[in-house]
Amino acid sequence: MEICIHSSLLQPYIVKSTIRSFGQAEIIIGALTQRLRVYISAKPYILDYLLSLYICDDPRTQSSISSVLSRVPAPGSNFNRIPQSQPARKMSTGFASFLAVLCFMYAFSNDPVEARIIGFKPSSEKLDDSLVYLWPLPSELSHGNATMSVDPDLSLEFGGDGGNSSIVREAFQRYKEIIFKHSFRFVDRRTRTKAVYDITKIKVTVVSDNETLHLGVDESYFLYVAREDGHSIVRQAAIEANTVYGALRGLETFSQLCSFNYGTKTVEVYNAPWYIHDEPRFVFRGLLLDTSRHYLPINVIKQVIESMSYAKLNVLHWHIIDEQSFPLEIPSYPDLWKGAYTKWERYTVEDAYEVVNFAKMRGINIMAEIDIPGHAESWGIGYPDLWPSSTCREPLDVANNFTFDVISGILTDMRQIFPFELFHLGGDEVNTDCWSSTLHVKEWLQEHNMTGKDAYQYFVLKAQEMAIVRNWIPVNWEETFNTFKDRLNPQTVVHNWLGPGVCPKVVANGLRCIYSNQGVWYLDHLDITWESFYNSEPLEGINDTLEQDLVLGGEVCMWGETADTSDVQQTIWPRAAAAAERLWSRREAISAGNISLTVLPRLHYFRCLLNRRGVPAAPVTNEYARSPPIGPASCYDQ
Repeated sequence: MEICIHSSLLQPYIVKSTIRSFGQAEIIIGALTQRLRVYISAKPYILDYLLSLYICDDPRTQSSISSVLSRVPAPGSNFNRIPQSQPARKMSTGFASFLAVLCFMYAFSNDPVEARIIGFKPSSEKLDDSLVYLWPLPSELSHGNATMSVDPDLSLEFGGDGGNSSIVREAFQRYKEIIFKHSFRFVDRRTRTKAVYDITKIKVTVVSDNETLHLGVDESYFLYVAREDGHSIVRQAAIEANTVYGALRGLETFSQLCSFNYGTKTVEVYNAPWYIHDEPRFVFRGLLLDTSRHYLPINVIKQVIESMSYAKLNVLHWHIIDEQSFPLEIPSYPDLWKGAYTKWERYTVEDAYEVVNFAKMRGINIMAEIDIPGHAESWGIGYPDLWPSSTCREPLDVANNFTFDVISGILTDMRQIFPFELFHLGGDEVNTDCWSSTLHVKEWLQEHNMTGKDAYQYFVLKAQEMAIVRNWIPVNWEETFNTFKDRLNPQTVVHNWLGPGVCPKVVANGLRCIYSNQGVWYLDHLDITWESFYNSEPLEGINDTLEQDLVLGGEVCMWGETADTSDVQQTIWPRAAAAAERLWSRREAISAGNISLTVLPRLHYFRCLLNRRGVPAAPVTNEYARSPPIGPASCYDQ
């Protein structure tokens, strides 16, 4: 079928484009929506006369159009008060309703409509090409059946206020190196100019030039890959996004569409044209990395961050400090990092800045943690007064004002390094017995009419106040909620870990929650299979939509007792990718069917993609994670 879209606002984008599926139509309309985003944000009343749509030469749809257009909000309606980040999404919903009418009508006509579940030609003939070998699975997509070649000299064209961002330009160079890793070795530069390629450039349009990376930043994008044939609104390859971080996610998806053809020794995109509209399901998609139990060099932390971007994870929870070691430099209290294992296993302030900036260039926030008062024995190596006594080294001394002076100094120094609005204050596994058995602490408790439990609450709430004063939102492990939920600051984000059923209780109390059930999302538990990671649902048991919105997302945890530089990546991947798709993709799209048939082949493929990119991801189906293969086989079968 053909759809024509005419509007004076769209000039010069008068469109006549062949539409072969509902998904393709929906995404093309989305492209037009993107171009109008800034204008609509400034003048929402423009929706009164925004578009006139009709099916070319087809009178059957005229009555349907008028009924759909009648739903456009009138001036002064509640729509006018929607924040600027939302108008385009609201308008897209209207377009979806309109397109649904068209597609239902055409479902009864003789015009074929493609299936919504699509595939692309894999590099191995063993793979099921009815599946979608993109990870994580995009929100909406459509495709054709053509093959397009990609120029090794692929160039970047940018548009919009944020398209020329250094974040976009550097990402383009990184992905170009990934995409053409093979072809640069094989292609003779003397003959390259004679070849004719279907895709010679990719245009990245970014609406906003605001590069602030914050919780809930818009990561949505549209990606189009199509031939320039005179009938399509798409020209070769294009990404459109509201922010640079949406553009990053689009570039990752584009890189996964590109495949090296060993026969022609060229990079190709199969099953073109592609029309993809994508956005994450959860705003917080995290990975905890523990550098206290085993020190990880900066380059290893960077490798982990790089690999996170391939799975569209967006928060590295840096568990820098714990009872075993204190490796971070704190200028206000310079003896604290005497608690490092050795003088060579430390992070300078400059190291921490480097990690934060490296992560930002990949759209990843760093959420730092100091786990207080219970996991802090290493603090006393440099400042013994932080210990209640030489035989009671944790929890930190609640009776000593110096303890809170040090915490204040740490938070002040770390606030200069970590801009992310969430800061983790720990609060788990606090055994207060030695407080009660240490004379001066016991006297302080009696003086303040407190039990050990009361003092635990006092300590946590005081630390929360310190963080909030510094414009941080406090995150605490779930024991704080389990012990004194009614006293927690209303801004508190509760981090689940002990087991299931916690987030439903948290959100029912009006607090926000991060899901990390240790029985299914702890990477150091080597017996947890990829299926458990994949099937675990953060919204399980939460049916109220307002309460569901309080679940920020989830986080897989790489605790470091048995992981160091030699095996940390093998322990993280590929199981973390299973959780990453759960956190990104639509629940209904990934929760149906037999995952051994619909997901496992795709996870095999993504694991092999990680290997090709230099990430030592372990086999998917091993009985124990990170163990080597049990025998000869293809990467796609292990």
